[in-house]
Amino acid sequence: MKNDETVKLIKKTIKKIRPYLIADGGDIDFIIADGLVYVKLLGACLGCSSSGDTITNSVEALLLEEVPGVIGVEVVEEVE
Repeated sequence: MKNDETVKLIKKTIKKIRPYLIADGGDIDFIIADGLVYVKLLGACLGCSSSGDTITNSVEALLLEEVPGVIGVEVVEEVE
């Protein structure tokens, strides 16, 4: 899944969601993908009680629909 075209499609898809997160004071960064897409939540998304629902019902749902090979989304706390 380390195909450059797949990564571009993942980033393009995440850009569709970012305006909604930013409007609520949050944001999301793409980290890496290997079937699972790893993201980091930023701003108001950190510690938000709805962040799990946002990841599952918005981010993951859209990525599963639009990017072949994606099997899920995981949130990482810190990037090494």
